[in-house]
Amino acid sequence: MPKNREKFNPDPSIHISKMMNVIIPLSPDVPCDSNGQRMWWAFLASSMVTFFGGLFIILLWRTLKYLWTVCCHCNTKKKEVHRITTGDGIKRADKDDATASEVGWMTSVKDWAGVMISAQTLTGRVLVVLVFALSIGALVIYFIDSSDPIESCQNFYKDFTLQIDMAFNVFFLLYFGLRFIAANDKLWFWLEVNSVVDFFTVPPVFVSVYLNRSWLGLRFLRALRLIQFSEILQFLNILKTSNSIKLVNLCSIFISTWLTAAGFIHLVENSGDPWENFQNSQTLSYWECVYLLMVTMSTVGYGDVYAKTTLGRLFMVFFILGGLAMFASYVPEIIELIGNRKKYGGSYSAVNGRKHIVVCGHITLESVSNFLKDFLHKDRDDVNVEIVFLHNISPNLELEALFKRHFTQVEFYQGSVLNPHDLARVKIESADACLILANKYCADPDAEDASNIMRVISIKNYHPKIRIITQMLQYHNKAHLLNIPSWNWKEGDDAICLAELKLGFIAQSCLAQGLSTMLANLFSMRSFIKIEEDTWQKYYLEGVANEMYTEYLSSAFVGLSFPVICELCYVKLKLLLIAIEYKSDQRESSTLINPGNHVKMQEGTLGFFIASDAKEVKRALFYCKACHDDITDPKRIKKCGCKKSKTPVYKKMRLACCFDCGRSERDCSCMPVNVRCNTDSPHRDIPLSAVSVNDCSATLRASKNSYNGYIKSIEEDQQSVLSPKKKQRNGGMRNSPNSSPKIMRHDPLLIPGNEQIESMDENVKKYDSTGMFHWCPSKDIEKVILTRSEAAMTVLSGHVVVCIFGDVKSALIGLRNFVMPLRASNFHYHELKHIVFVGSLEYLKREWETLHNFPKVSILPGTPLSRADLRAVNINLCDMCVILSANQNNIDDASLQDKECILASLNIKSMLFDDSIGVLQANSQGFTPPGMDRSSPENSPVHGLVRQTSVTTGANIPIITELAPLAKPGKKVPVISFSQDKSSGTSIQMITELVNDSNVQFLDQDDDDDPDTELYLTQPFACGTAFAVSVLDSLMSATYFNDNILTLIRTLVTGGATPELEGLLAEENALRGGYSTPQTLANRDRCRVAQLALYDGPFADLGDGGCYGDLFCKALKTYNMLCFGIYRLRDAHLNTQSQCTKRYVITNPPYAFELVPSDLIFCLMQFDHNAGQSRTSLSHSSHSSHSSSKKSSSVHSIPTTNRTNRTKSRDSRDKQKKDMVYR
Repeated sequence: MPKNREKFNPDPSIHISKMMNVIIPLSPDVPCDSNGQRMWWAFLASSMVTFFGGLFIILLWRTLKYLWTVCCHCNTKKKEVHRITTGDGIKRADKDDATASEVGWMTSVKDWAGVMISAQTLTGRVLVVLVFALSIGALVIYFIDSSDPIESCQNFYKDFTLQIDMAFNVFFLLYFGLRFIAANDKLWFWLEVNSVVDFFTVPPVFVSVYLNRSWLGLRFLRALRLIQFSEILQFLNILKTSNSIKLVNLCSIFISTWLTAAGFIHLVENSGDPWENFQNSQTLSYWECVYLLMVTMSTVGYGDVYAKTTLGRLFMVFFILGGLAMFASYVPEIIELIGNRKKYGGSYSAVNGRKHIVVCGHITLESVSNFLKDFLHKDRDDVNVEIVFLHNISPNLELEALFKRHFTQVEFYQGSVLNPHDLARVKIESADACLILANKYCADPDAEDASNIMRVISIKNYHPKIRIITQMLQYHNKAHLLNIPSWNWKEGDDAICLAELKLGFIAQSCLAQGLSTMLANLFSMRSFIKIEEDTWQKYYLEGVANEMYTEYLSSAFVGLSFPVICELCYVKLKLLLIAIEYKSDQRESSTLINPGNHVKMQEGTLGFFIASDAKEVKRALFYCKACHDDITDPKRIKKCGCKKSKTPVYKKMRLACCFDCGRSERDCSCMPVNVRCNTDSPHRDIPLSAVSVNDCSATLRASKNSYNGYIKSIEEDQQSVLSPKKKQRNGGMRNSPNSSPKIMRHDPLLIPGNEQIESMDENVKKYDSTGMFHWCPSKDIEKVILTRSEAAMTVLSGHVVVCIFGDVKSALIGLRNFVMPLRASNFHYHELKHIVFVGSLEYLKREWETLHNFPKVSILPGTPLSRADLRAVNINLCDMCVILSANQNNIDDASLQDKECILASLNIKSMLFDDSIGVLQANSQGFTPPGMDRSSPENSPVHGLVRQTSVTTGANIPIITELAPLAKPGKKVPVISFSQDKSSGTSIQMITELVNDSNVQFLDQDDDDDPDTELYLTQPFACGTAFAVSVLDSLMSATYFNDNILTLIRTLVTGGATPELEGLLAEENALRGGYSTPQTLANRDRCRVAQLALYDGPFADLGDGGCYGDLFCKALKTYNMLCFGIYRLRDAHLNTQSQCTKRYVITNPPYAFELVPSDLIFCLMQFDHNAGQSRTSLSHSSHSSHSSSKKSSSVHSIPTTNRTNRTKSRDSRDKQKKDMVYR
């Protein structure tokens, strides 16, 4: 200590001048030692005496207790033996047990103290937090006092900081007592860090009050309380994750050690060495000591500040060893924890007035980009929805860049939907929906479905009311979703099964090739790409720009039949209406596709439209007869200002009649006079009812009765028109309005000539229990297996060949979803195409459990790469060849995933065939409209058939190469060009399934597609010869915006799968047969997709340069057929003599679109009740699976006399096996 220290100067003026910077000034009246004697030893002695005195007492108590236990041990044993021998031992033992069972007051106090300090109760938690807060307060007071000398004279009654510190330490003393009482082991408690801190901080405060003197001393030890910071935060439920707890632990230990060591250096350096009489001290502030410790721990050591005292240097020697180790281990770990802190770990903040959805599951650059491209497409109305992605892996740089490009509508958070905390972060309870994406390319589809089902369970468990749309890979896994109590498809929950839809699309292409492409483009949002050149891409892309939308129909359509509204929408509004959501008398909603005349429009009916954007569809809602009747430009049809004044009842009746007869309102003479005269009455507020008018006058009732009688007469005329005797000689129907029969869906027995069918169906199970699919009793797989020789001798024709790659280890793809659309009950039995599977028998055995109830299915064990197997099944005579693979997801290299399918496709195209069987029909790929006579060659649409006995191909493989005059002068019809010697495999219609979109470039060697071209722009996809599951990604966003779209797609694609059927399949995993009832047979009356040929038949006059709109109206009025696209030859616009046989899809052409004779028209065809009457004498079992393979979308089958029928029993074939020579 320097001799010239001013604080010990007896002169009061000097003393006051040097203490000007002290917070509490020292009064000269305070009795303090003016001789400069230091009293630090008194403060230190108080702590030492307390610590060692208490330790001595605890050790002495333990020693005495141990000696007492040892000395009394023998006595206790003797007393117990004496009690047992005297006989009263039992009674005394009971008394001892009762005494021992009583809890003493010391135990109660101990338990109470334990509860108070363990934070098990609210009071305990408040106490623990309060102690920590006061400890930090005491440390702050130390920081303030560290600017004063180490030892100074201060008056307790005038020093505010000393008073506060005294209050804090009194509280610490009480808390120490609680801890001491609650401690089980007093010795270990006495040696705890927190106890040592109390020993060296609490007693010196009381000494300072007694001596009127302050000594900083060891008060810096309060910094060790920071070690408990993480515990306090856990008590407050702030720290929840292990990483956050670990990070706070490391930081608190590092900081507390750093501050404590700095306090010790501050003490010894400002005091000096005792053996040097404190003469070697130096003045260092506390924060300079903090700086010194940091540069020492980091091994930098600038040398500007260093320790001079021996105690300080000795401490630094030992501190460097521990501090350097701590710095080298703690700091990198702290930095790593901070660096690994989730960048996307925040919480979503919902915006008022803006909905948000949560997207989770398989989040990759490909899946997210495809989803965003369709979800945020400009053709949709303003999408005021924010997309929140939740995934447990942070995005890579490419995906992060994608999120940044859409930062106004997209946010990403790192987490898992299986964690309720993460679900709370993304506000799942307020989300509009949750979308779960699946990994379509995973090696184990069942495991992927299981993970998505677990996601659904977790989300529904957190918030049962949330709407969930999830992708599923396997159809059979959809059944597990039905087990979730809160799963409700009626409330918007949907499962998009990729296998079901993919195979359904491919199956529909077997009935109308190109349909898979058309439907895929309809629910995908594509921008219009304008091409000036007259190429096939121009017309294809014009159709690609169309999408499927829904909109409510205007009240102007109420009371009109569906064909009338459909024609008005197409001609007037430039919209294509294909279906409606119909509510029955029981108020049950159902989606009806092209329902026909018997369905009258109701108020608030939802329509399904094909249009280029959502704004166009609004015309159907805004249309008003009074305001928009004279408008020719559909763009001018906007919301009118007539306040929707209601049209009189009979005005609407008259308008409906005028639409039906195709005349204007004034020229219409079909309404009775009394009805027409009443239509101009001023009663404009009378509501329309299709069934009854309750509040009307007698005159109006009479008018209504006249109208109903008139309608009945029209229906009778329509039925008479349908009589085969009234048909015209040109093979068509009389051009009378609405000549299709008025058939009620739920009364099939009213169909003329159907009684014989129904009486036959009563005792035969021909359909499944729902009536939606053809059914037969289950068959063993051995009964449907064909050897190569048997298949070769059985002349298969007009069938479907399914080339499938798979083995015993391959994942099942669910072939039932492919077979079901081809076995829909809206086909007659003789129209069903025979299906032949060519592939591994081991794999097909695993699929057979779901296929054994379908008729007309055969299996040829082999490989699709074997030409001998392909020739055995007459692949050149098939209607369609389908190439599937179950091995695609087992290969890591994306370019090799489709190698089997590509090799099989190229193998088939390179085959050559000697055509020596049967004939080719000229109108293949078309059909005869219902009601036409098929027996008369002159009336038949195959009129003008060109036959060559030496050449044949499949019934569905026409090669239309040129237009030449035939039969009728001045009219051009197509001539079928035949190869005189051989037919090439390129003429075989096929569709190939692909996993990787870029591999489509390998299917067609003669196209000029760029490898980077999007799938929908490539020629194989446009022609309908390739299909990739990636196109189904668009269904997620389409279903979110309108769940009816998925219902319509599934109705079109699956052949009629319903939620009830899914429930049955979930129970038994197989179709259940059922007896035919009027209710189940009514389910057969539903539309199906077909292709209409133009070069002959009733529409031949329109095929040669006619307008598509005229064809649309004629087909709709005459046959209730709804046309929605064209399947055109690729080079039809070139008018060359040698055209390519490839066709492409044109969706919803405009009215004035010019037709060519070679066009095939996609249309929705009504169920033909009369088509099966000529076959009613044949039972289900009597049909040969080989001889009855006909084209399902047509009735122009090759005569059975020109086919080689090889109908044999299984026994006869087994008998001949011995004599067969296998190739």
